[in-house]
Amino acid sequence: MGIPDRAAAPPPRAGLPTRRTLLALGVGALVVAALPRARRERRERVVRTFLTMGTIAEVTVLDDDPRRAHAAIDAVAAELARLEGMLTRFDDTSDVGRANWGAGRGPVAVGAETAWVVEEALRWAEATDGGFDPCLARAIDVWDVLHRTVPPAEALVRPYAGRRLHRAVDVEHGLAGGVLRFRDPDVGLDLGAIAKGYAVDRAAAVLFSHGIRDGIVKVGGDLVALGHGETGDPWRIGIRSPHDAEGICGTLDVSDEAVATSGDYERFFESGGRRYHHILDPATASPRESPLRAVTVVAPTCFVADAASTSVFGRPRAWGERLLAHRAPGARIASLT
Repeated sequence: MGIPDRAAAPPPRAGLPTRRTLLALGVGALVVAALPRARRERRERVVRTFLTMGTIAEVTVLDDDPRRAHAAIDAVAAELARLEGMLTRFDDTSDVGRANWGAGRGPVAVGAETAWVVEEALRWAEATDGGFDPCLARAIDVWDVLHRTVPPAEALVRPYAGRRLHRAVDVEHGLAGGVLRFRDPDVGLDLGAIAKGYAVDRAAAVLFSHGIRDGIVKVGGDLVALGHGETGDPWRIGIRSPHDAEGICGTLDVSDEAVATSGDYERFFESGGRRYHHILDPATASPRESPLRAVTVVAPTCFVADAASTSVFGRPRAWGERLLAHRAPGARIASLT
């Protein structure tokens, strides 16, 4: 089985809102199509939403036993909460939070999963020649796009531009977990471009372990589709238009695959006729300039799709396709809008 087996590769771990409301809360760039009731099989469609990782998760399960479906979704919610508590930088007690406080002064012990995710993020950074950098938390804080109305002073941004800070992070592995060290005091881990993808993969694996063969886990703009939809066909996923919060600019049919979209239209502010969004270009430590608004990537795992969509955003399609051929065989650019 595709997604669950691959998602297990890292070290082992010891009332529904309306669509308008979900979009307003930043539910993400992907929409799961619902078929008319007359076309559905006898299986129950169970859908639940909840807050996690700074966005909204939506879990859809098709199963002939609603109790099993709800138990599986309960386990998914618990797994996502566990991973958020480990990988978020907004909690000083998380692995990432503790590393950001102390790894610049000495070794910080972290869990095996955290070490694996960080190491993979660093590999993406190398593959993109620093175009993807998970170590720009301090620059992200300077921009603070959810609260700013004007750009920060250049003097605040310049210290982080072109630094290749990912090369100042050491990851060690041991029997008890991992160790992180930062060799530059300006390093700040932010795994926002890769942690949700890993979490969605783990959540899909949890569904599978509970006997669910057909379902979807969606967290913001990241999604894994297991099996098939009500008609036995692949799941149909709508790609939200970056120009219309209620519009769809395309659809994808996916089964046992992951989808991730990165764009400039959910977290941003506008000033002087320009949009300043949350995806920073490490070369400038400023929002990456792009003639397009969003990129959607389909991949064997959401971990790959998440990192790939962020890496490809704002780049020429040919560059992105070369990157995926090198770093993520089996992944493809599904949409550029």
